[in-house]
Amino acid sequence: MVLGKNFRGEGRKLSNYCSTVSVAALVAFCLVGVWIVMSSIVPIQNSAIQVSETINDVKNVASDSKQFEDKSGDIPEESTRGDSQIHKSQSDSYLENQDDQKRIDIDNTAEENQEVVKVNSDEKNYLEEDPGNTVEQDDQMRHVKPSSDEEKETDSTLNSESAETKTLNGKIHDELRGSMETLDEKGSDKSTNDNKLGTEKSPGEVTQQDEMVGETEEEKIKKIQHSETSQTTTGESNREIHENNPASKETSIPSETLIETSTESGTWSTQATESQHEKESQKSSIAIESRKYDWKLCNTTTGSEYIPCLDNWQAIRKLNSIRHYEHRERHCPDEPITCLVSLPEGYRSPIKWPKSRDMIWYNNAPHTKLVEVKGHQNWVKVTGEYLTFPGGGTQFKHGALHYIEFIQKSLPKIAWGKRTRVILDVGCGVASFGGYLFEKDVLTMSFAPKDVHEAQVQFALERGIPATLGVMGTIRLPYPGSVFDLVHCARCRVPWHIEGGKLLLELNRVLRPGGHFVWSATPVYQNDPEDVEIWKAMGEITKSMCWDLVVIAKDKLNGVAAAIYRKPTDNECYNKRIKNEPPMCNESDDPNTAWNVSLQACMHKVSVDASERGSIWPERWPVRLEKPPYWIDSQAGVYGRAASVEFTADYKHWKNVFVHSYLNGVGIDWSSVRNVMDMRAVYGGFAAALRTLKLNVWVMNVVPIDSPDTLPIIYERGLFGIYHDWCESFSTYPRSYDLLHADSIFSTLKQRCNIVAVIAEVDRILRPEGYLIIRDNVETIDEIESMARSLHWDIRLTYSKNGEGLLCIQKTFWRPTTVISAIT
Repeated sequence: MVLGKNFRGEGRKLSNYCSTVSVAALVAFCLVGVWIVMSSIVPIQNSAIQVSETINDVKNVASDSKQFEDKSGDIPEESTRGDSQIHKSQSDSYLENQDDQKRIDIDNTAEENQEVVKVNSDEKNYLEEDPGNTVEQDDQMRHVKPSSDEEKETDSTLNSESAETKTLNGKIHDELRGSMETLDEKGSDKSTNDNKLGTEKSPGEVTQQDEMVGETEEEKIKKIQHSETSQTTTGESNREIHENNPASKETSIPSETLIETSTESGTWSTQATESQHEKESQKSSIAIESRKYDWKLCNTTTGSEYIPCLDNWQAIRKLNSIRHYEHRERHCPDEPITCLVSLPEGYRSPIKWPKSRDMIWYNNAPHTKLVEVKGHQNWVKVTGEYLTFPGGGTQFKHGALHYIEFIQKSLPKIAWGKRTRVILDVGCGVASFGGYLFEKDVLTMSFAPKDVHEAQVQFALERGIPATLGVMGTIRLPYPGSVFDLVHCARCRVPWHIEGGKLLLELNRVLRPGGHFVWSATPVYQNDPEDVEIWKAMGEITKSMCWDLVVIAKDKLNGVAAAIYRKPTDNECYNKRIKNEPPMCNESDDPNTAWNVSLQACMHKVSVDASERGSIWPERWPVRLEKPPYWIDSQAGVYGRAASVEFTADYKHWKNVFVHSYLNGVGIDWSSVRNVMDMRAVYGGFAAALRTLKLNVWVMNVVPIDSPDTLPIIYERGLFGIYHDWCESFSTYPRSYDLLHADSIFSTLKQRCNIVAVIAEVDRILRPEGYLIIRDNVETIDEIESMARSLHWDIRLTYSKNGEGLLCIQKTFWRPTTVISAIT
């Protein structure tokens, strides 16, 4: 009995054991099946490549594709139509949504250098086979092959220059030394995973990827396109621009390299080194993929006109004195601002130039104090929903143009737009003087403080006239020495005569030897005791500075007079002075060092060596734009080659980029662009190329303080610019610029700045519907694109190749609804 009982128990155990084995086998089989299924699913990190291959499989047009070239118009109209018809016949369902906003990601195969292009909404990509386009022709040297005889005739000059152009970004040292390494050789060292689209993958996209299992390939494509399109918020005005833009018909993509190698120091110093103003690095340890951006509106007393480094009342209240206008100088917050500035109620797209010179929307800068105080001087008036600008000023009530002609007649040697090209207007008001000098081909750096003259610089920028916020206080102006052809002050309210002419000596620093100072203030022509005393003091100071009083002229129409002085071109007068007052600066005092450097009550000697800058007046405009300055012939350039060689190559490079890409290939409506900033200007080739194309724009060339100091070269060629530290806020009002150009700067800034704060600053100074063009490494492009999407900006185009990328973004009117705690 015991034995039988035990036997039955073992039988039950055996049965349970068999059941367990069966279940385990079934589970294992299921797991193997799931593994097999999952292995066929496209990994999310490689989805761009797989989608591209799927598109080619569905459409069967892989053999018709060609590499994107840095040239617009390479695709004949007939070929474009034919390609479009093939697409329609092979995939009607795919083209049903062509008129809706879509984004097409095209990823050529590894044999085609793994180029990646993404074009926003209704922009169509047409690919055409071109057997004659060799790898060498699409190399980083940007050799461009015309597609027709007509193109050869119309672009012969540009194409010949293109053949000689050498890239000054990316593999710059190799290229400038003649390296012709092919793209295939470079691409062979890269893995497939190096070819990134630069898009941010949200959790929603991951879920969508899982849901694609079991769907057809075409349905997968449509879902991917729809999900990417849904991430881009585009206003009605943006859609109109997109539909009317030639770039929506054809898109040409640059093929040149985009990244600069490490800078060789050579003879080039930096503002950061000289001024010892580098901030501590603020490196982010958060991975791009896991970063979340929680944008909020700034809560400040200045609201929609917040300027972080000028509205820092917490720092201003701590100042020991404001005698020297310290409260009008820059006082940046200890922590960079990452909030967004609100829009004025009723803000709308600015009026286009040249109409904007005469009127702006009142709601865009709703201030009337100047209307009340300066209305009788024809500064500004309110006319319905507009603010109008009759062109007057304190010293030229009857119009700036008449006043400009008056100065020319008083001293014909000034020769507006020929000998005199770049000038500084101190205390510019609403900048009508600089606005009307455009007619004379003169570029004016207008500046004024943010003071009781409410919104004067804001008005200027809204009008489309160059202007920046600044003050003659305790710090040097952010410009190199000896760069302005003429300095102008029409009753600019600057006490030039006090403290031994300390402020006048700062003008002497930035004025070119042989340049002129035009002063049309009341001491020149009025006889009340205060004016007489100031005139006497000015006479003594200017004489001790060896300035020659060339002429005092009377403007009968406006009832004013102007005194015109000239700075000496040699040191003879300095050496003959009985008293060394004001003293000569020490030899160690560099006149070009200007970032956060205190004013010095001294004068620098004039350069007389024929090989030094300032010894010879620049070429007449416009020759000086294209001709390398004489004094850089013996210098090494930024990239290690001769500076004059790099100067020419840089100019040709940017001309080719504009003609073959920027003008028609990145989705920019250039008719809406007036105020432009190049965030890292180097030789100023970007601005020079825009000038050559005769677009109605002006460019603020920024030389970062940690970059080689090339700003004197920019001024020498008849352009202008400013020093700046991009880890701080720029001295301008919100919504100042229509386009920002950032060439290989964000990747550098990430090493020492809070990049989120930099993008917040970009958002602050860029107008709604304005554009941002970025050329940088793919990792940086990915990060900026991710932030742009979180800001609800419109991604107009992304492009990547060999680890380098191009990104064009358009800002929208979107603002967050959450407000941060108050900023004091």
